[in-house]
Amino acid sequence: QVQFVESGGGLVQPGGSLRLSCAASGFRFSSYTMSWYRQAPGKERELVAGISVIGGITNYADSIKGRFLISRDNSKNTVYLQMNSLKLEDTAVYYCNSRQATFPWGQGTLVTVSE
Repeated sequence: QVQFVESGGGLVQPGGSLRLSCAASGFRFSSYTMSWYRQAPGKERELVAGISVIGGITNYADSIKGRFLISRDNSKNTVYLQMNSLKLEDTAVYYCNSRQATFPWGQGTLVTVSE
């Protein structure tokens, strides 16, 4: 059974940082390109970052480019998202999944950026 457990969210002021983690299980993690997605209140879920199988190739949405860094540890079946210089508009529930969103979604982790 595929499972994603996202963690690391919280309340942070603009300009602050958070590091999200997503522990995956139930599939061959090291064979999948992984991505982080987010869904802001009242909006559709969007792709924000992706990382290749080995981790050598990453890509980012323009809205977070230069501020967020995606990484992975295949030995731990975990993908990370380092978020720096957070903005109010980064407030959302953050999820991980494969690049094709192949698997059922986890519960996500809520990031709230507020004064």
